[in-house]
Amino acid sequence: MALREQLEEDIRQAMRDRERVRLEALRFLKSAVQAAEKTSGTSLDDEAMIQVVTKQANDRRESIRMFEQGNRTDLVAKESAELAILEEYLPPQLSQEELAQMVREAIAETGATSPRDKGRVMGRLMPQVRGKADGGMVNAMVTEILDSGS
Repeated sequence: MALREQLEEDIRQAMRDRERVRLEALRFLKSAVQAAEKTSGTSLDDEAMIQVVTKQANDRRESIRMFEQGNRTDLVAKESAELAILEEYLPPQLSQEELAQMVREAIAETGATSPRDKGRVMGRLMPQVRGKADGGMVNAMVTEILDSGS
């Protein structure tokens, strides 16, 4: 089933089950998808929808971090619940070991030898891991491996 069809079905099911938090999160996601479609002028395919979901998930992670700093546990709980719902639409996340292996392969393919070559490595790696790993985590791992020289 296409991601769009899954989203529509999940919205209907949340309405039937009267799951207010789930319904809000899914409607917000649908709104973000429609905004992206309006901007691009075309209907989004699954890959483009995953990019929208990833952006929404990253926004939730940032909100959680900010609410934790502000000691707003009520809002942390709300955002965490919405993040869990959004993560259902993302591909399975890469483990640290899988990501480290992909980083090493990208370093070898690009011939990177120092942190100055990070841009080339990230350019090669990000299309492969988009939606499967957090960009900040990928960046940190590339930097760490290039700094250590392994």
